[in-house]
Amino acid sequence: MFARINSMGLFGIDSYMVGVEVDYGQGLPRIDLVGLPDTAVNESKNRVRSAVKNSGYEFPQSRITINLTPADTRKEGPIYDLPILIAVLKAGHQLNCNVDDCAFIGELSLDGAVRHVNGALPMVIRARKDGIKNVFVPSANALESSVVTGINVFAVSTVKEVINHLTGESPLEPVTYNEQDELLNKPPLPDFRDVMGQQEARYALEIAAAGGHNILMVGPPGSGKSMLAKRLPSILPDMTFEESLRTTELYSISGNLPQGVSLIRERPFRSPHHTVSPAGLSGGGAIPRPGEVSLAHNGVLFLDELPEFSRQSMEVLRQPIEDNKITISRANASVTYPCSAMVVAAMNPCPCGYYGHPKRKCTCPDGAAKRYLAKVSGPMLDRIDIHIEVPPVDFEKLSSKVPGECSADIKKRVNAARKIQQERLAGTGIACNAKMDPAMTKKFCITTDKAMSTLEQIFNRLDFSARAYDKILRVARTIADLEGSELIDASHIAQAVQFRSLDRKLWRL
Repeated sequence: MFARINSMGLFGIDSYMVGVEVDYGQGLPRIDLVGLPDTAVNESKNRVRSAVKNSGYEFPQSRITINLTPADTRKEGPIYDLPILIAVLKAGHQLNCNVDDCAFIGELSLDGAVRHVNGALPMVIRARKDGIKNVFVPSANALESSVVTGINVFAVSTVKEVINHLTGESPLEPVTYNEQDELLNKPPLPDFRDVMGQQEARYALEIAAAGGHNILMVGPPGSGKSMLAKRLPSILPDMTFEESLRTTELYSISGNLPQGVSLIRERPFRSPHHTVSPAGLSGGGAIPRPGEVSLAHNGVLFLDELPEFSRQSMEVLRQPIEDNKITISRANASVTYPCSAMVVAAMNPCPCGYYGHPKRKCTCPDGAAKRYLAKVSGPMLDRIDIHIEVPPVDFEKLSSKVPGECSADIKKRVNAARKIQQERLAGTGIACNAKMDPAMTKKFCITTDKAMSTLEQIFNRLDFSARAYDKILRVARTIADLEGSELIDASHIAQAVQFRSLDRKLWRL
């Protein structure tokens, strides 16, 4: 007696078809599970046995061999409980129906309840690509799975529900995605109108949002660095469906998808504590799972108190910031995750926080500010496009009754500038100035003669690196886009250089 059931597996962000084969043989009652299962998969034998009995069916007293194909790929997690149970019942003729066009995903409780699993969204997407017509997922995964069109997704809560549907006793309706309900229930984002003063910092963040640039804010405690950073998502361009789908896949795999959310529509804002480990930032595990840098994909990775992060953690970010992807290699696997995120960092100018403060005296010993800044390596600073100083806000601005410009108005200008970039970069695979490579920078960052002369003088005076040269041109390109200018002028270059304050500050320390 033999049965084969379709299921799915995960490898990084990619999914693949898994065949669950069950064969009854002669001999003493025993269950052998083969096909490179991990501990969680091996334990499914006990969960399936109890779930079969507690669902009103008979578990066979014979020698059972369960094989998970392909046999050379390691399987992990409890997602194979449900397909193993269906295969056991089908091989024992307790379930007689055709399930060749179906796939099953789900963990089982001992009483036969079907529980949530991680990674349902990429698995359903893969099932559709492989020609599967019906996929059965836990009810807790119904919302995220419903966004996939072209396949029937059935949400099940118990084994009984699955069996009754397959036998036609109580058919289920496929779940459907209701975009309008989700959009109506979106919580409001923090608004820039709450920020008093800080006009230069607000403008710098507008440029960063328009061009997708990384930004570092330096200022004393209480100057509003964190407040500004948390409002950045409210002015970022709206996510496309493909961006939302890719980001949701990463959250689905990691188990971080918020309850009641089917598709992530707002750009993610990740703010790990400075004690985070390098593996926490990059991702980890026997088969690596996404880290903070990947969970910020298509959104913002906010690093508050940047010098307090360990040197190793900061250096982990150097390659992902440049390549927009991260490859994690372990003994069992090497996995690549996307991580195209804006890096927004904030730091104090010195350990006490008051170096250069107009009213409060810095209590640090001589040279402390330089040593504190040196905790952030030169290559790391080079990869941050914009550095700005955020001064303390005086009483007059704080007590003003006139609100600042709202996020909606800033976002209109950001969207207009981003549209110009998308049209200019059409067919290149990128959508913003910050992601241009050197060849694209040379092609699209066309300057006037005066602008190039200004850049040459500044470059020679401050001894900028080649990477800083490209960063300045890209930031200047974004400033020109916000102004609707086709050419980069000297004023745009001057503004871009002004937004490299730490490069200039090194000459003063």
